[in-house]
Amino acid sequence: MDEEYDVIVLGTGLTECILSGIMSVNGKKVLHMDRNPYYGGESSSITPLEELYKRFGISDSPPESMGRGRDWNVDLIPKFLMANGQLVKMLLYTEVTRYLDFKVVEGSFVYKGGKIYKVPSTETEALASNLMGMFEKRRFRKFLVFVANFDESDPKTFEGVDPKLTTMGDVYKKFDLGQDVIDFTGHALALYRTDDYLEQPCLETISRIKLYSESLARYGKSPYLYPLYGLGELPQGFARLSAIYGGTYMLNKPVDEIVMEGGHVVGVKSEGEVARCKQLICDPSYIPDRVHKVGQVIRVICVLSHPIKNTNDANSCQIIIPQNQVNRKSDIYVCMISYAHNVAAQGKYIAIASTTVETSDPEAEIEPALELLEPIDQKSVYSLFSMPCLFGSIFASRSYDATTHFETTCNDIKDIYKRTTGSDFDFENMKRKQNDVFGEDEQ
Repeated sequence: MDEEYDVIVLGTGLTECILSGIMSVNGKKVLHMDRNPYYGGESSSITPLEELYKRFGISDSPPESMGRGRDWNVDLIPKFLMANGQLVKMLLYTEVTRYLDFKVVEGSFVYKGGKIYKVPSTETEALASNLMGMFEKRRFRKFLVFVANFDESDPKTFEGVDPKLTTMGDVYKKFDLGQDVIDFTGHALALYRTDDYLEQPCLETISRIKLYSESLARYGKSPYLYPLYGLGELPQGFARLSAIYGGTYMLNKPVDEIVMEGGHVVGVKSEGEVARCKQLICDPSYIPDRVHKVGQVIRVICVLSHPIKNTNDANSCQIIIPQNQVNRKSDIYVCMISYAHNVAAQGKYIAIASTTVETSDPEAEIEPALELLEPIDQKSVYSLFSMPCLFGSIFASRSYDATTHFETTCNDIKDIYKRTTGSDFDFENMKRKQNDVFGEDEQ
């Protein structure tokens, strides 16, 4: 403890572990502490099942029908990885992929009029989909071709659209797309949580739909990947990377005080000792008096003994309920995984529904998702607060939002990187240095 570090990181959530990994690879001296005895913070996977029951105050022990407790790894934050997205890129550049195994999520579905339908994301699927009538399908197909051919550096592909001025709402009008098609395009392909994007320039939305299509093209069934043994494997993989490059890790280490001088962080006090640092990165729970609440996310973890109806008995899937379908301002999401991913006992499924809270009765807000999951063996409800960052030389990450992918988390990582280093985030900086992977053999 009694040393000087470039950066001290508090909390081993995914955001913090990726940042400590990048800092260590770039030659910074990093101390990484967590008051918990396990990795992952809010993005950990809880095991055994008894621990999950305890965490949610369920007084009974898990029934025998739940199988062995240690067969369970239940994520607290339900998210998938976009196959062509930023997190996969980070995993590849750092070679953290060597510590993990992934499976492709079997399907992505969208809710319309009380039923769920597979999200059409290729021209062939669009033509076969029951989501649209025949004429609508042709118009949607034209739209998908336009998006696929769109190239920001080639005005010939714009078809009269100005990527920086034309709103996405106007692009939909240009292709004469109906409200239902707009709903699933904006929310199930571009993955927006609200309809604010309709008034914004179309470039961002077109890029998002391209990311979805390119991710889908990599594996076919869906654009999403999920790691075996749960998302808690991700922070651990990046923690290993940091340790290989000299990062120091301390779990189960209480944080008594963040030591400030002249408005700046100079160290962290723990058990009577002070580790000094130039900068501090932490999750919001370490500085409750310095962050403010900007919203609330409700999440419901449900254990099922069956796949979700109308998903072709998928072992894993995502369901998006666009806000317009249930008269809300933001979407409701369901992530479902199962025993096939080594996160549940044989024959069991874990479905986690989440949404941004809009009223004083969050459980009623999430009800449309729970109806799709019936019958439910066991459910636990919890909510999290999203908190933005602050000032000085403390850099706090944001809480994890309701989205079912890691793109917003990666944007937060890039933002903190820029503010701590003063330079733009560059994936090249994450690459392991050649001939510099000491410690691999002993791991």
